[in-house]
Amino acid sequence: MGELDLETVVPTEDGALFDAGPGVVKLPAALSPSRAGDFQQCPLLYRLRVLDKVPEPPNAAATKGTLVHAVLERLFDLPAGRRTPTEAVELLRPQWEKLLAQRPELGGLFATDDERAAWLTEAEALLGTYFTLEDPNRLEPAQRELFVRAPMGEGEDKLLLRGFVDRLDVAPGGQLRVVDYKTGKAPPPGYEEKTLFQMKFYALVLWKARGVVPKRLQLLFLGNGEVLTYDPSEADLLAVERKIAGIWAAIRQAAESRQWQPKPSELCGWCSFRALCSAQGGVQPPAPEVRIGKVE
Repeated sequence: MGELDLETVVPTEDGALFDAGPGVVKLPAALSPSRAGDFQQCPLLYRLRVLDKVPEPPNAAATKGTLVHAVLERLFDLPAGRRTPTEAVELLRPQWEKLLAQRPELGGLFATDDERAAWLTEAEALLGTYFTLEDPNRLEPAQRELFVRAPMGEGEDKLLLRGFVDRLDVAPGGQLRVVDYKTGKAPPPGYEEKTLFQMKFYALVLWKARGVVPKRLQLLFLGNGEVLTYDPSEADLLAVERKIAGIWAAIRQAAESRQWQPKPSELCGWCSFRALCSAQGGVQPPAPEVRIGKVE
């Protein structure tokens, strides 16, 4: 098979890269850290999001994260010296109005104006914590909200890795630092690996796309004001590549067998799909027939 031309591939409207034909659900031969995490958490969760595309109601916590990320992205539009907590708070409400214009259903998150005001105050607090972790006036990011993508594997196992990096810093010597903002709390010691998987995933994509292993991966946890850093090696990223290949093989097997088993855990209480999950007493719809896209 020929190499994938990443500049000319145009996803279909529903996000799949290839047409599957009438009556068949398309599974794009592509994977992001979030969807890989979904499958590891619960294969049924992955299926309902990716294949069935079941609508999920807006979530206040997730929306708050989206809003804070938008403010931190726009903060670097300001010149150095003006990137202050006050300016960040000034950006908050315009970014909320912009988000609301794009997704009017988010207005239903709050029953009263007081609820919305309290939620915005929480977002302000997260922005305040950001300034205790680094000084944005001393930084000039190379790129923000960077869409990264690169192929891995060969033949039928070829897969497109993709995702969005919050911030990419480039040192004068060319070293890369991948930065991600988290509005939750840092994991306790010994439980960092799950969180670092996302960052190692991005590092792998950047290595494949640019030929350079990022020097540092950095997560800023605004929920409790902690910073988690990790300096990956080529061996680390090759291990991540093997892990991703294993996840993709399991997804393909589930698609071919039409067996997307629920995986009960403490996270089930937060799931939007409990009414469609047999493990939670719901009625699980029949699994669709799937055609898996190929990266040509």
